[in-house]
Amino acid sequence: MRVFYLLKQGLLVLLVFSALMVKAQTGSVSGKVLDESGLPLPGASVIVKGTTRSTSTDVDGNFKLPGLSNGQITLSASFIGYQTLEKTVSVSANATVSFQLVPDAQKLNEVVVIGYGTAEKKNLTGSITTVSSKDFQKGTITTPEQLIQGKVAGVNIVSGGGAPGGGSTIRIRGGASLNASNDPLIVLDGVPFSGNSIGNAPSPLSLINPNDIETFTVLKDANATAIYGSRASNGVILITTKKGASGEPVINFSTNNSIASVAKKVNVLTADQVRAFVNANGTAAQKALLGTANTDWQNEIYQNAFSTDNNLSIAGSLKGVPYRVSAGYLDQDGVVITSKLKRATGAISVAPKFFTDHLKAELNLKGSLSQSQYPNDGAIGAAIQFDPTQPVYANNNYGGYFEWLSTNGVPNPNAPRNPVALIRQQDNRGNAARSFGNLKLDYSFHFLPELHAVVNLGYDYSKGYGRTIVPTYAAQSASTSGSYSNRLNTEMNKFSEAYLSYAKTIESIKSRFDVTAGYGYYDDAVTNYNFATYKGTGELLTTPVFPFSVEQNKLLSYYGRFNYTLNDKYILSGTMRADASSKFAQNNRWGYFPSVGFTWRIIGENFLKNSETLSDLKLRLSYGETGNKDGIGNYDYLSKYYASTNNGQYQVGNNFYNYYSPAGYDPDLKWETTTTYNAGLDYGFLKGRLYGSIDVYYKKTKDLLSTVTIPVGTNFTNVLTTNVGNMDVRGAEASLNFVAIKTQNTSWELGINAAYNKREVTNLTLNPNSGFKIDAGDITGGTGIHLKYNAVNQLPGSFFVYKQVYNADGKPLEGVYQDLNGDGSISAADQYFYKSPDPKVILGFNTSFTYKKWTASTVLRANIGNYVYDNISSNFGIRNNVLSTQGILNNSTSDLYVTNFSGSSGVQYLSDYFIKNASFLKMDNLGLSYNVGKLSKTGNANMRISANCQNVFVVSKYKGIDPELVSGIDYNLYPRPRTYTLGLNVGF
Repeated sequence: MRVFYLLKQGLLVLLVFSALMVKAQTGSVSGKVLDESGLPLPGASVIVKGTTRSTSTDVDGNFKLPGLSNGQITLSASFIGYQTLEKTVSVSANATVSFQLVPDAQKLNEVVVIGYGTAEKKNLTGSITTVSSKDFQKGTITTPEQLIQGKVAGVNIVSGGGAPGGGSTIRIRGGASLNASNDPLIVLDGVPFSGNSIGNAPSPLSLINPNDIETFTVLKDANATAIYGSRASNGVILITTKKGASGEPVINFSTNNSIASVAKKVNVLTADQVRAFVNANGTAAQKALLGTANTDWQNEIYQNAFSTDNNLSIAGSLKGVPYRVSAGYLDQDGVVITSKLKRATGAISVAPKFFTDHLKAELNLKGSLSQSQYPNDGAIGAAIQFDPTQPVYANNNYGGYFEWLSTNGVPNPNAPRNPVALIRQQDNRGNAARSFGNLKLDYSFHFLPELHAVVNLGYDYSKGYGRTIVPTYAAQSASTSGSYSNRLNTEMNKFSEAYLSYAKTIESIKSRFDVTAGYGYYDDAVTNYNFATYKGTGELLTTPVFPFSVEQNKLLSYYGRFNYTLNDKYILSGTMRADASSKFAQNNRWGYFPSVGFTWRIIGENFLKNSETLSDLKLRLSYGETGNKDGIGNYDYLSKYYASTNNGQYQVGNNFYNYYSPAGYDPDLKWETTTTYNAGLDYGFLKGRLYGSIDVYYKKTKDLLSTVTIPVGTNFTNVLTTNVGNMDVRGAEASLNFVAIKTQNTSWELGINAAYNKREVTNLTLNPNSGFKIDAGDITGGTGIHLKYNAVNQLPGSFFVYKQVYNADGKPLEGVYQDLNGDGSISAADQYFYKSPDPKVILGFNTSFTYKKWTASTVLRANIGNYVYDNISSNFGIRNNVLSTQGILNNSTSDLYVTNFSGSSGVQYLSDYFIKNASFLKMDNLGLSYNVGKLSKTGNANMRISANCQNVFVVSKYKGIDPELVSGIDYNLYPRPRTYTLGLNVGF
């Protein structure tokens, strides 16, 4: 027994001695990471080179790396927007070292995300722009795309209005299609979005929390986008969300609270002006209809709207595994009464490593729930038209709201409805849930660490459900005594991607090779459920033929990329993608999309290497092809039949049966393909303080996909989706960034971007007739009036109108147009193409000025050469609208005083008088913030306070409420509000 006792005592002494030896042989390194002004850089990375040891600085810029072996090590400190700095340190018990980083304004060594990989900015061959979180738009931001509005040359982002969570139209270099989708492909953390709308949600992107986003990378030319093949004709936007990093947990809480109000209303007649007009021009019967009220109907349906947006995140590492967890809650009222959006979001990301860091896993999961209440959209137009001499309320059977009634006491079917009643008596609510995520595994082979095998598996699931209720007493549904309806749809998108990548630098020949080859499978399915509809009394109105329908399409892809860099100056890149889509028949199913790019880093040549003037000069040339399959049906190439509704059944004996009719189809439907040529120059001066890029491009789209009318008898329909012709897009864009001041206490940064873009239809092969045109947009008012068309040698969606004749006083003469073809009469042959909604030039400007702890910033945007058709005035600004023959009175826009059009024959609708120059300058954003810094001497808590105004002002010749309209037709726009926001951000 004594032997065991002595052994145990001996082992104990040995263990203590060993521990003391180990302790004596290890130490720690601590210090600070500061910016050029000596201020701390929280979240900076500090890495022990040659090892996997790393950490991040805290809110005060401090870091500590314990348990390091004694001896010399090399530490590397880095932060986004700053040059990486390395220092050699001798590890001891308590070694210290500090880093002071200097700005890298051009960020040439910054690693940016590209398709299926990353690359250093200086080695890019394609036209790519990255916007990081520090440069995002500020204020009340409810959808992600608003963060980069006006920030990227050639990217035009236009909100669809001011509704809570409302979506935007995003166009990169103008779009390359007619009826197929012009939307860019959006990929978030490796998850590609389908582009489909999500039922019962304001917009698909409204279910994503902007506060979780770290960077946007916009791929614009074909060399950058072709590796995405059939989904990339309109560019690609890669979104990267915030991730965790090594080090202690960092907790961040932010809250933004805002008040929004309508910035501008439609200029209509007041009640007194209507009374004066009717008394001067109306009949005795019309005069008798005048009321005594003074109602501003726009004021009645608009309100000051409060919103609150709160976000909490925790990021750090647990046992060496980086993680980030976040949650957000948005409660946003709209400026139209009853409109509202509530949204709860959550996200988690973890990035463990296995097998001595040879296997890297990245798991991203995001989810959101939203509740929306939608006002009756018709109320906006009704508020413009409704008689302001009438009161809001009346003693009647229609909920106590004034309505125009027929002699039999029922609502006049030819009268607009009370705007307030349209909203208050319709309960339209929608709920949506969305969850998406992916698991990415990146394995570096032990025997060949330059070779990586990557697998990316993911999903995107959404569900939207809602209902609309109109009570029995509501005038808007008097014919059915109210109504009740349900809606439900789900979408499940699944994908799997697997690729190999190999990167190797061979110093002996000054070369670097980077090769990627992979496979992808994508399955998108939408299920729409059909429900019976009911009267407000509960009586059945309609029953569906089928309880649900499934729309599904699949895509199979093979892709590859080869990059070769010689002497860090000459870069050659090539990509190829082959896509097979279930939207096309077997003989047209596969599409092949190659690209090639070349970059010459001129700054690396000996004659410029030591230049005191230039800090960067790089020439980029590229060519590529991309495809488009989106925006068309899943089965347009198939012969198919559709069933009649249950209201249209045939009776056979005592039974009723649905009948089936053949649907139109094109068995030869094929890919729409866009070929792009791009030349670009990146430049930098003054040690990177002045930098930017210039690009010129030419795009040619062939086999345009469009839905067109066809001759009767040539198919089972007179409207068919088919390939119709070609379109050219020419453009140029430039960006300039300048760090004007950079001192210890003061900094001033400016950025400007400009883009010129012109689209032109060059061929419509469907019909050789030189006058052939495709309907591209109708207006409200009249019957069957087509305003916009696609035609050869014209911009897509150009206005097709008559040339107005004016009198000596410059006022338009109703129905008097120029005889352009000289045949002595006015007919459709005298219409001509005049202007387009497309802006010729898009401008963006941003600046930020910081003095000590104060920062002021602003963002401005401008469009030049875009035109709008004033459908509000053409429909409402006429005498016959006010002096209606239907036993009612209405209001008019102030344009009535200019034209004095009667509108009796409807000839005014196609006058070019109503096409207005809508060029504009907007101040999107004006902000002021104060960095309080640490809240106590001993704690880590810090605080930042901000104030912001959005939609500050608009300068334009156009007199409508807003000149920025993608469709180019102004009618029933939900007003974009002016929003004042107070924000608070606390970190600890």
